[in-house]
Amino acid sequence: MQRIQYHKYGGSEVMRLEDFTLDAPGEGEVAVAVRYAAINPIDWKMRDGMMKLVTGRSFPRGMGMDLSGVVTAIGKGVTRFKVGDAVFGLARFKQTGALGEAALAKEIALGKKPFDLTFEDAACLGTPGVTAWNALVDKARLKAGQHVFINGCAGAVGEAAVQIARLLGAHVSGSCSAESMDRALSFQILKVYDYRVTDPAEIVEKFDVVFDAAATLSTAVGVGMLRKGGTFATVDPTPIRFLRGLFDKRVKPIVATPRADLLDTLAHAARDKGFRLPVAQIVPLRDAIALIAALEGGRKLRGKAVVAIG
Repeated sequence: MQRIQYHKYGGSEVMRLEDFTLDAPGEGEVAVAVRYAAINPIDWKMRDGMMKLVTGRSFPRGMGMDLSGVVTAIGKGVTRFKVGDAVFGLARFKQTGALGEAALAKEIALGKKPFDLTFEDAACLGTPGVTAWNALVDKARLKAGQHVFINGCAGAVGEAAVQIARLLGAHVSGSCSAESMDRALSFQILKVYDYRVTDPAEIVEKFDVVFDAAATLSTAVGVGMLRKGGTFATVDPTPIRFLRGLFDKRVKPIVATPRADLLDTLAHAARDKGFRLPVAQIVPLRDAIALIAALEGGRKLRGKAVVAIG
């Protein structure tokens, strides 16, 4: 079997497509034959070593978090899946490895793929869907009728957040680039701002929830956009923000935290509510390193970058 992996932290030059042997699934783990994997910025941030205090220094390490595929083996204690089940979700956080022919995942980080959801679409839902749900539901407690502002509403996490907010019955405003404005308006957002033209700090309206899905808002600006009792959630979980969050309950740094019920909810939303993220480009595994390097270097896609594997 092959996967994209690296033997030390560093830039795109450390990635290699190499043979590897998949460990047997441990307790609470599932082995998956990967059909498709979706690329996220967290993939190269982890490879860069930005999270090495958590991920450690055990090498080689596989690339990739989000996957879809078929269960090939289950570990002790696994009850939600059996061999042959079609699944989607996140590979193990510390070891990752979705960008390979097989990967291990925690049972709680997988959901059953709805029959009418393609494997390529399913691969896109993991990290964006979990992150958006963690922010809006778990942390901000967004409710029907409330007003939410989503910074970066046309990115993957932002678009997932827009769909979740609308499913909850909230009123959504947001910001994105001029190039993505038409697409953002198609989400039936109340008002969309071009971030290059309008400084969010200058927006007069106040919101119950501000979700920075683009990691570009300062804490001061995010908090300043809130109504009384509001919540500022951000995907830029710096140590300073975690520290402030201990004393200021308005500030909620977000780290994607999957749960079994959450993945089941995303599967239900995909099956019954049309929850989807658009796929912009699909490449084979042999071309994935070049695509990751291009995205890391600033290439923009109007949708998800997906790797076809199995």
